[in-house]
Amino acid sequence: MAGTRDKVDVPILKDLTIDNITDNVLLINAQTSDARLKYVLERLVSHMHDFARETRLSTTEWMAGIEFLTSVGKKCTDVRQEFILLSDTLGLSLLVDSIDHPKPPASTEGTVLGPYHTHDAHEQSTGSSISADPDGEPLLCLCNVKSTDGKPVQDVKIDIWETDSKGSYDVQYESYSGDRPDGRGILRSDEEGVFWFKAIVPVPYRIPNDGPVGVMLEKLGRHPWRPSHMHFMFEKQGYDHLITALYLRGDPYETSDAVFGVKESLIVDLGTVNAEQAKKYDVKEGSRLLTYDFVLVTDEETKKLRDEEALKAMKKLGRENMMIINGQLVPDVD
Repeated sequence: MAGTRDKVDVPILKDLTIDNITDNVLLINAQTSDARLKYVLERLVSHMHDFARETRLSTTEWMAGIEFLTSVGKKCTDVRQEFILLSDTLGLSLLVDSIDHPKPPASTEGTVLGPYHTHDAHEQSTGSSISADPDGEPLLCLCNVKSTDGKPVQDVKIDIWETDSKGSYDVQYESYSGDRPDGRGILRSDEEGVFWFKAIVPVPYRIPNDGPVGVMLEKLGRHPWRPSHMHFMFEKQGYDHLITALYLRGDPYETSDAVFGVKESLIVDLGTVNAEQAKKYDVKEGSRLLTYDFVLVTDEETKKLRDEEALKAMKKLGRENMMIINGQLVPDVD
């Protein structure tokens, strides 16, 4: 019959008020059979509603937030992720990485991916140069990859990227072509865990501040600068995926990185290429030298540590009725 509707089997909502709206939303969301989704949405809705009540959020402010997020989405392209940039500048990216990829002592810490990683980098042979910038200061990079027990890790895929000498990534230029990436390269560690390559000395640069995130930083009185650094991403079956970067000590933005990426263990001092190294690696004696020992953590080590830290964090919050299922934290309803 026209105009009739089937009865919907859902919880009956109460007369909605400021005080009970949260309970009503949680009640109707609780119909899902996905325990993790239910828990994540429960906490998201609870914190979001508490935020609105605590700040006495106005309709005008709510709409400003909606419009801001809309503008962030519109700024995203295939080579620019404004949402990742927003997450970075609010410290969320580093927080999530630290939670999801905990590191035991003596292993290499992770940091932010940043908005300008691409999948355009080409695989290159050991000793190749990842930069074609003639104005950059030459840098020889001698690195190795080991496990937490000190053994070399062979055939690790290492994705490396940096800006040019002017502080811009290749994708920031209108002339950019994915067929000819610059400041990027993919290498593999050898049987001794060694990989080495040629690059240029990193320089400080501004994060993209011509979009909504830049407007936000300006309103907050924050600068948009990142300290000099080079990005590294490590992939190897059986090992936890590592996204990290190395930062140059003494950079003017070392202690005020716009995306909160700097960690003490990732700050490095550049050395100088000696005569023996110059001959062995076919570079000029006296040029700058970067050396670093990266330490990867196995998937098994990471899972164990992540589960332990998750339950410890819940206990600290007074939420001891939690358990881990398939690596995900959910309430223990039994």
